[in-house]
Amino acid sequence: LQGTMVGNGATNWSYDVWPSFPQTLKNFQIIQQDLLDDWESEGCAAYFHNVRPATKTPKCIAMAKRMMDLSGQLNWYDLYRHNYDLPMTPADRMGETVIDGKRRTYKRGMTMAEYTPFATTILDSDMAQAVNGDFLTDYMNREDVRAAFNIPTDVQTWEQCSETLDYHVQDEASMWIYRVLQGKTRLMFYSGDTDGAITTYGSKLWMRELGWPIVDAWRPWYTNGQVSGYTETYDGLQFVTVKGVGHMAPQWARLPVTNICLLYTS
Repeated sequence: LQGTMVGNGATNWSYDVWPSFPQTLKNFQIIQQDLLDDWESEGCAAYFHNVRPATKTPKCIAMAKRMMDLSGQLNWYDLYRHNYDLPMTPADRMGETVIDGKRRTYKRGMTMAEYTPFATTILDSDMAQAVNGDFLTDYMNREDVRAAFNIPTDVQTWEQCSETLDYHVQDEASMWIYRVLQGKTRLMFYSGDTDGAITTYGSKLWMRELGWPIVDAWRPWYTNGQVSGYTETYDGLQFVTVKGVGHMAPQWARLPVTNICLLYTS
């Protein structure tokens, strides 16, 4: 293992997703300072997928609802990017393909409820059953595409959201991995800085908790003479932000993220 690169990855549930979401909303001028102050003074807390108990007092529940009301029309994974029109749910979710002369079926795309079951705010909404990605499952289940990926013909058809895997959300998340790998391999963590889910603010907090010395102080990095983000290097970990994009930084900032990869592998 020569090195690892993780982009906007959930790492410590004390900071990632809900714990850093209120402060991020305030940083993005989505909520007022007094709402954040009240949330913190009441000792309110909430966590991804209920991995830890949330504070369920009437005041905390009301404030959480207020935050979701103010941010609910935004793109949670990229707070500065517009929302896209969701396609209608197709009448038939099942697709068909022929592999090695045999007819095979698969479930096309994924609903938002399947993709983000932890986003309780959408589960009862119209968007919960909207299907995305049906074109991708059609493509990945073509016989010629499977052959190009060297997928044996006896392997099942591909679906975007598995109904057979039962994920267990660990309380310790993945921060422990960084301490295990420190000094043994190169480590990079990059963060699209408009992500509302795995926020840059939260990532900074767990890196501070590592307590590793800073060997290269916070500074901008560039693509074609323009600031593409900021970087800071700890003794064992390089942290890079990508300016103006969210959770899917490689999708929306292809050249800058390519430059990160080239810098990292040089």
